[in-house]
Amino acid sequence: MRRGYYKGMPEVIVEFYGIPRERAGRAELMVRAATVGAALAEVERRCPGLRGLLQAGRLAEHYRLSLDGREFLTDCRRALADGARLLLLSADAGG
Repeated sequence: MRRGYYKGMPEVIVEFYGIPRERAGRAELMVRAATVGAALAEVERRCPGLRGLLQAGRLAEHYRLSLDGREFLTDCRRALADGARLLLLSADAGG
């Protein structure tokens, strides 16, 4: 990858809860990504236990993703702002 490739891209924190946390082996990960899909692709790359997050360009059905704990996301093309927090959890979390 070219040096400086990420310069100017938003820094986003991805927080993992429940099974995603176990599979990631960590509580959170900072990534640089302009869109939700790019952030998830980077999570897959850096956390091999979470491969399969994206299926046909969409979040796999057994996961849920929240933006800043305010809304659940379905569009992987959604643009991200610097400092955004993506919360990744299992679809069955919370019953």
